[in-house]
Amino acid sequence: MKVPPPPEARLDPLVEQLGGLEVSDPYRWLEDGDSPETRAWVDAHNRRTRSVLDDLPARAGLRRRLEQLLRAPSVTSPHLAGTRLFTRERGGDRDQTVLVLRSAVDPLAPPRTLVDPATTGDATVALDWFHPSPDGALVAYGTSAAGDERSTLRVLDVATGQLRPDVIAHTRAASVAWLADGSAFAYTRYPDPATVAPEEAGYHRTVWWHVLGQDPAGDELVWGDHDVPDPTAWPHVSLSRNGRWLLVHVSLGWSRVDVHLVDRHTGARTALIEGEEAVTSLEVVGDRLYGTTTFGAPRGRVVTAHLAAPQVDQWETMVAESDAVIEGVAVAGPSLLVASTRVAVAQLHRYRLDGSGDIAVELPGLGNLAGLDADPDEELAFVAFSSFARPPALWRWTPSGLEPWGGAGSDQVLEPGDYEVHQVAYPSTDGAEVPLFLVHRATTRPTPDTPVVLTGYGGFAIANGPAWSPSAVAVADAGGIWAVAGIRGGSEHGEDWHRAGMRRHKQQSFDDFAAAADWLVVEGMTSRPRLAIRGGSNGGLLVGAALTQRPDLCRAVHCAVPLLDMVRFPRFLIARLWIAEYGDPEVAEELAWLHAWSPYHRVVEDTCYPAVLLTTAESDSRVDPCHARKFAARLGAATACGSEHPVLLRVETRAGHGAGKPVGKQADEAADVLAFLFDQLGVDLPA
Repeated sequence: MKVPPPPEARLDPLVEQLGGLEVSDPYRWLEDGDSPETRAWVDAHNRRTRSVLDDLPARAGLRRRLEQLLRAPSVTSPHLAGTRLFTRERGGDRDQTVLVLRSAVDPLAPPRTLVDPATTGDATVALDWFHPSPDGALVAYGTSAAGDERSTLRVLDVATGQLRPDVIAHTRAASVAWLADGSAFAYTRYPDPATVAPEEAGYHRTVWWHVLGQDPAGDELVWGDHDVPDPTAWPHVSLSRNGRWLLVHVSLGWSRVDVHLVDRHTGARTALIEGEEAVTSLEVVGDRLYGTTTFGAPRGRVVTAHLAAPQVDQWETMVAESDAVIEGVAVAGPSLLVASTRVAVAQLHRYRLDGSGDIAVELPGLGNLAGLDADPDEELAFVAFSSFARPPALWRWTPSGLEPWGGAGSDQVLEPGDYEVHQVAYPSTDGAEVPLFLVHRATTRPTPDTPVVLTGYGGFAIANGPAWSPSAVAVADAGGIWAVAGIRGGSEHGEDWHRAGMRRHKQQSFDDFAAAADWLVVEGMTSRPRLAIRGGSNGGLLVGAALTQRPDLCRAVHCAVPLLDMVRFPRFLIARLWIAEYGDPEVAEELAWLHAWSPYHRVVEDTCYPAVLLTTAESDSRVDPCHARKFAARLGAATACGSEHPVLLRVETRAGHGAGKPVGKQADEAADVLAFLFDQLGVDLPA
């Protein structure tokens, strides 16, 4: 393809002495996204990128197929409330996820859409979250626009479909815990950004009590900065059926969750677990606590305790740690459902409430659970199940097993049996065995000429499991392989696996990923000219590190909504939340390891880098788009082969980190990405 030269970017001779290091930052001026100079530079880059991508012959056909896949019916996030089942659903002509009401007892009862963001007239308005009242009569939900995820809470009367007058702003990713009669709820919110210093916006999440019909300005503060004097603390709440016991879980980083029990009758507060590097999740059922913890068990265990003696030293283990990673638990009458993963593959087991009688629940295949909720009073639960080539669908559990429910998620756009998913393992640089998923058409037999797109994440204890992926299907349809590496930093093998790829050990994540690429080539499944890598967010950092440390690794890179300047990352948006995962550049020892692998600072002049497509969005409220801007400028100026391996920057308007993006925008971006990668890899698609 013919690529025009990149727009010129002003080069400033800015060098600072930080923590004993000499740190250059020649494109700091690109941090100001509102300056006329930055806007003009971004506009020029977008025009250049569009001129290249729109000229790729494969793009139009890829977009049609990707939109078809993106419009496949999908159902996630089942939530039981009495005989009512609430779900998030997508498919058909819906551009956004909608909130749907289904019957939990009659599979033939027609579903009813409760909240459809399309009715606002703005295609970028998205449903962010929802929380029904225990009887399903009311539902609190949040929406936001342009991908910014800064939700506004509203309350819907389910029977009438009418909105209540309660409207509460600044409720990003809100946690809501209702009283049984629906008269009030505890919830989380953030300060109005106009009332705090700019650097404090997006922090100081607090818990409030709201009585329906009353002015939120008079809501009672339940849990605030005085309870945990850390502005990055992330509280979330749950409430017992009788309304007496409020559980406040407080996340501090990604390896610690403190849990506090509030007696709403007396006001007494009890710290159940505090100050321990362990992740714990509990709920009150009757007069007992049930839940999971990594305290003393890096892969997790299921615990219980009586409310009369709820502290950690009184917890009883119901399901002990094993070689599976426990992901969640739900009480279903006299049964206990335990969701877990074994090397990122979903499992579901049923136990008695005393932890005995382990029975494996057969799942529809190798896949991922996209939601689990149970009725605490009877043996009834719902799950959403998906895999790489299987959109999420709804299943009902009873003691007799799983059954498809309501036809929700039925698929007409592909046949899952046409695709094969294998999980293999490869050796990393230190000899550790790292899991790798391989997705391809059943008819594909890998050779050195096979195009491969390798992806990974490796952070925040998130396992890279077999979830529905239209891009994976499109790559497989092109005769290629979609490869997913379960590198350290994730939770494929529990919390120890996470810790082995965070903070001072972060380089091991990058080494694991590069080892996956090398293994694919050595095994004859692809070759360097036919290999691309991609990653988003923390995965964008991953591929940024891979391409700067190993320019020979592959031919092409997609780097999405990335973190790339790891010396200054905490200064932008909500990135102080991630100091616990990466390290603090204000601490000299931690700055040293951050600077050592910060992709922006590892770019070397006159090096032939792979072709790179950087994608970001103006309304991203998680990772500031300045990371992509600065890296594009520096890499574009440094590469020695920009005409053959171009560095392109795509900055989207009225979009954010990815959540809430309408189908049309998703299809546009995915088609741009795959057309770019396929062109670089020499993949010829039929017309």
